[in-house]
Amino acid sequence: MRQHKFGKAEVPAIGQGTWNMERDGRAEALGAIRRGIDLGMTHIDTAEMYGSGRVEELLGEAIAGRRDRVFLVSKVLPGNASRKGTIAACERSLKRLRTDRLDCYLLHWPGSHPLADTIAAFEQLKAEGKILAWGVSNFDSGELDAALRIAGRGRIACNQVLYHLGERSIEHAVLPWCEREGVAVVAYSPYGSGNFPAAGSAGGKTLACIAAAHKATARQVALAFLARKPSLLAIPKASAMAHVEENAGADKAALTEADIAAIDAAFPRGGRRPLPMI
Repeated sequence: MRQHKFGKAEVPAIGQGTWNMERDGRAEALGAIRRGIDLGMTHIDTAEMYGSGRVEELLGEAIAGRRDRVFLVSKVLPGNASRKGTIAACERSLKRLRTDRLDCYLLHWPGSHPLADTIAAFEQLKAEGKILAWGVSNFDSGELDAALRIAGRGRIACNQVLYHLGERSIEHAVLPWCEREGVAVVAYSPYGSGNFPAAGSAGGKTLACIAAAHKATARQVALAFLARKPSLLAIPKASAMAHVEENAGADKAALTEADIAAIDAAFPRGGRRPLPMI
């Protein structure tokens, strides 16, 4: 599995998301996470919001005995992101995850608590060894500017954002900002949350053609495109074993410049607009 930069760490370009996993069969979800780890998708993302903590509990069970193999990320809700609230939320997440530290801890989206207080809490947690790095999620370029002014350079490990073939607006300002500052961009919902291009559509045919050339699938080609740069990572969620294995196989699609140009033409990024989130 290709490794990409994530703050000061190197993590797999393709990881595992866990949003809505509390809705899946428990045994199936546990098996999928563990199979993903075995296949090299050791970057696993979760959040206190997911299932009101139930997904963190599930993940804690899934990684028991494998914690040292995993790059573990969780997120604090904006409503909990005061200085004291962030520290308390992190403690709760650690307990649910059955671990003594997070590899990275994120603010889930910008909220009403002063960002300086949240960042101060992150730095305190880092000094105490409870988190090894921190980052943000759903931050547009102006919000990233604000975080940088508070924290200084080299502190923000990542920005996790909505990014898929039908939603490429981060490429206008957010991605260039993050590349300039050495901040990893983590794509959530990389398949578009149920809106993956239909096989018979123009875009679907483009993906199928490229996939055939690489003996891959259209979804593997899409993931390879979304993780095409060293600054880009993707965290598809999968609970079915076949989907996990398909995601892990995205590395086989080593896209050429011509492939990337064809995908770029088939899925135009459109004009710049406010950062979307779901």
